[in-house]
Amino acid sequence: MIKSYFKIAWRNLSKHKVFSMINIFGLAIGIASFWVIALYVTDELSYDHFNTKADRIFRVTQHGTWNGGKFDLAITSAPYAAALKNDFPEVENTVRINEDASGRISYGDKQLNTEGVVFADNSIFDVFTYHFLSGDPKTALLKPQSIVLTKSLAIRIFGNVEDALNKTIYFENNYPNLVSGVIDDVPANSHLTFTALRSFTAGYTESWGSADLYTYVLLKNHDDYRKIEARTPEFYNKYLKKDMANVHFKMELQPLTDIHLHSKLDYDTTNGSITYVYIFTVIGLLILAIAIINYVNLATARSSIRVKEIGVRKVIGSGRGQLMLLFFAESILLAALATGMAVVLVQLVLPFFNQLSGKSLVLMQFGTWQTVSLFTAFAIITGALSGIYPALFLSGFKTIPAMKGQMGNQASTVLFRKSLVVFQFVITMVMITGSCVIYSQLHYVLNKDLGFNKDQVLTFHIHNKATRAKVDAIKQQLVQNPLIQSAGVAGNPIGNNDLGTRDFNVDVNGNSGPDTKLVQNLQVDEDFIPTMQIKVAQGRNFDPNIATDKTDAIIINETLAKEMGWKNPVGKRVRTDVNNGVVISKTIVGVIKDFNTYSLQHKISPMVLTQPVETKDADNLYVRINKNNVKGALQAITEVYNTFDSDKPEFHFLDQNFARNYQSEQKQGSLLLIFTVLAISIACLGLFGLVTFTAQQRNKEIGIRKILGASVTNIVNMLSKDLIKLVIIAAVIASPLAWWAMQTWLQGFAYRIHIQLWMFAMASGVAILIAFATISFQSVRSALANPVKSLRNE
Repeated sequence: MIKSYFKIAWRNLSKHKVFSMINIFGLAIGIASFWVIALYVTDELSYDHFNTKADRIFRVTQHGTWNGGKFDLAITSAPYAAALKNDFPEVENTVRINEDASGRISYGDKQLNTEGVVFADNSIFDVFTYHFLSGDPKTALLKPQSIVLTKSLAIRIFGNVEDALNKTIYFENNYPNLVSGVIDDVPANSHLTFTALRSFTAGYTESWGSADLYTYVLLKNHDDYRKIEARTPEFYNKYLKKDMANVHFKMELQPLTDIHLHSKLDYDTTNGSITYVYIFTVIGLLILAIAIINYVNLATARSSIRVKEIGVRKVIGSGRGQLMLLFFAESILLAALATGMAVVLVQLVLPFFNQLSGKSLVLMQFGTWQTVSLFTAFAIITGALSGIYPALFLSGFKTIPAMKGQMGNQASTVLFRKSLVVFQFVITMVMITGSCVIYSQLHYVLNKDLGFNKDQVLTFHIHNKATRAKVDAIKQQLVQNPLIQSAGVAGNPIGNNDLGTRDFNVDVNGNSGPDTKLVQNLQVDEDFIPTMQIKVAQGRNFDPNIATDKTDAIIINETLAKEMGWKNPVGKRVRTDVNNGVVISKTIVGVIKDFNTYSLQHKISPMVLTQPVETKDADNLYVRINKNNVKGALQAITEVYNTFDSDKPEFHFLDQNFARNYQSEQKQGSLLLIFTVLAISIACLGLFGLVTFTAQQRNKEIGIRKILGASVTNIVNMLSKDLIKLVIIAAVIASPLAWWAMQTWLQGFAYRIHIQLWMFAMASGVAILIAFATISFQSVRSALANPVKSLRNE
């Protein structure tokens, strides 16, 4: 019986090839889009789950508020780990991670710059799950000056994994590290990534007030984190009160598996966003829904040509249940064919999608048999969902009227069909508007005046500490070249969202006030401000001819002056630090115009500029070059630098530093645009099918109208006006929904565009234009047909 149902279903699909192909192709695109999004979402949700103890691993974070500021930090100070393990019996183990361990590695004649090297306690191998290829995890990082390499780095240095163990490599200034182990590369779905692990120096610790590393705890039971958080006041009073007086402090334990999608703290790792996971999940479901709606619309629209078939089947004994099974077989067969086509589409588009999203997804991500089972179940479920309404609707015709070709009152069915068309285009218009707003915001942040001129400025890190002592001589030689306009020094590269902060006392005249505020601290020399073309609002720049500027002078930005309520802060002495109980005060010599050091997702923070006291802090060179000969300027910089250091500088253009902060938004915007195009394509396929069927049904009417003198325009207007009205209704509904969705998205930016009316008008106009073009194509074709043939066929 079932076999005969599928045989009849196949014959019916073969008989109506145009409608079958529209349905199959549209559904295939919907299934392929949904599957790609499902792979993406599953990968995002899988972060850190490869750790066998993931449910018991937590990261320690800290929050504080006081009268003058607040902090929300993913980092802690070094003593946290030992204190937590000693004071809380719920803690089974702890590990500290410090990311400041990269540098230039030398081995024999080979030298290479590395990124992603971190310091770690040996307990990292008890807490996290890493597979050792050589070495002993119990002792790998117990001794100082030990290093565990990942497989990729071991191959870069030694050519293979086998030769790495027990070899000595050297970091800057010939600092030796013994290779004590090699592990597999860290899985891509880990929030904590590295290329190598170095052991801490013996007895490494710092003060409680110096936060510079990540602390992780392995608890004996998952729910124990609540007990530890509840004892925050006790922990604060015992260890932190001395360094954080008058701070309302809270210690939080973040579940390891929540960090990637749910953590947005200062000094956090580069994470994803649960918001985008929700957005793309909804988009995937909506695109699939649009494709299913096409099938439902066309199946119900074609009911008039199947009504006699249904009547005949009922006369010869078919019950409603049997008819429903027949229609379900038809929809499931169509879904199975569409699923087969979707598998091919997914395989074709995944390389492009991976390049765009930065992922490494594969079709069989869940395993071969699991994937085959999922696709099979997906085809059956999709087919069943697609066929529910048509099966109920078509099998419900009464026998005698059906034999006469009478369908009865179809007002409710027509209304339902129109509602589905409106729903389709509401979705597509919201997505079009979203793409427009995202690209407008990205254009805004990439072109906004940041308070300095970032164009044609490059930075590079000076790895060798001995070379940093010669930085003045390097600058002097650089500016002698006409291709180099200016050069300055800073302690950090701006635009990377990782400047340090420090306490700034709000009292003046050198006294210690009751409250402090956190300010960004950037060490710069006297050439940094003119090189960056930052404007001085009051006072002066640092002066190399004034000896006291090195140790006594600071420059603040306008934001700090405003928050302090100072109209003329130049000349004020303020407390900037406390060293062994001694208050350190400095004099404000200038106020600079505000400039962005972070991406525009962050507001401009209060800032203090100081000069590097030690040469080791002058480690980032900023060079403004001639835009007419970039290649020559880079070569000139390299030649000058190599007279002081054999290390080849790694250039980073400042505008690219800032642009990298928006990579996530750019990727999401590109993906949204692609899925928007797909949604429009599927929706237009449905419109094309509906207008084609309508034209066929009204073939005789069109012929008579043409004989009576109707023009092509009249015929096109007759066939398209009802559908265009539905698209216009969709535009009215979609506009407020799109405004709410994009206003919510823009909240993630401290500096953002205002959503303009033209964005909604453009989105609606594009959708209506595409819909009209789709409808008109078939309408014009029908209007140009020979009326004699249509009447003769009748």
